[in-house]
Amino acid sequence: MFRYSRAARFAGPLLLALVCQTVLAQQPTVRLRDVNVRDQANGVLTLMTFTLVPDVTTSALSITSASSGNPSLTMGTLGGGATMSRDVPIYLEGTLGYSRYDPKFLASDGIDQTTLPLRWNSVSLSGGIGWDFRFNDELVLRPIFMIALGRVMSDLEAGEFLVNRKLGTEFNFIRNGSMDAYGLGGSLMLDWERIRPEYEADLEARYTHIELQTFGNSENSVKGSSAADSINVWARYRAPTGLVAFERPVRYVLEAAHSRFFGDQKDALGFDAMNSLGLGMELDVSAYETFISRIRLVARRMFGDGVRGSSLGLAISF
Repeated sequence: MFRYSRAARFAGPLLLALVCQTVLAQQPTVRLRDVNVRDQANGVLTLMTFTLVPDVTTSALSITSASSGNPSLTMGTLGGGATMSRDVPIYLEGTLGYSRYDPKFLASDGIDQTTLPLRWNSVSLSGGIGWDFRFNDELVLRPIFMIALGRVMSDLEAGEFLVNRKLGTEFNFIRNGSMDAYGLGGSLMLDWERIRPEYEADLEARYTHIELQTFGNSENSVKGSSAADSINVWARYRAPTGLVAFERPVRYVLEAAHSRFFGDQKDALGFDAMNSLGLGMELDVSAYETFISRIRLVARRMFGDGVRGSSLGLAISF
């Protein structure tokens, strides 16, 4: 008579597990070729630094990949700043930024290889608080302390190539991983503003230094850091057109800006400087009981070393 012992009861599942382990051990491991995930993380943090400071030259960027014809980088920001009043010379600013980076990686198991599209999406929020040191009615020196928080999320569209494959350790983060970062830094701004009945002129020169680094101990996270410096010069001229709307003169707007990048930001986007020229219209709605005083619509042309672009910006003054 055959007896089914307790030892035999576990022998079948144990043998099956050993067979599966042997099969997986013999299966080639899929790895990314010529990719350093830490360097990629540092690069994504560097891209995030472009969305932390109010800057018209980088407030809306879409850079197209020459190989695929699709946008490999999309970047946008929404923000601004203002001084509370002359009696309370506290300056406050805030910026909400978003960027999407779509690099292409080559994955191989030693036999087959394929191109994998990887999507990095980042969201950032930065704020600054400063104090106006006024030299006269038109010229202000403004130091600003800045703090920033950001999150990077990766999404790998692997398709059937990675199904039931052994994956290398570099896939732990880039396949549905995330990375949190914080930043500390500051700016020094020189602000000149002249207001006359026949025109208004503004000129700002700003130096910014900010450092980002990751935090958190998630098993799918990687460590990264980025330090960036930039200098921005921005000018705007407004004057009446002779037209009237909302019981106030309609103004035309001329704008120009130049930004230069240093540190990790230098050449991160393929250039170390950007220029912007803008032309627009401004409506004054202060005659009505509303919290909005002016509305500006400005068309801008951006250009730099090997890069060209256009944007349409809407600004609101309170």
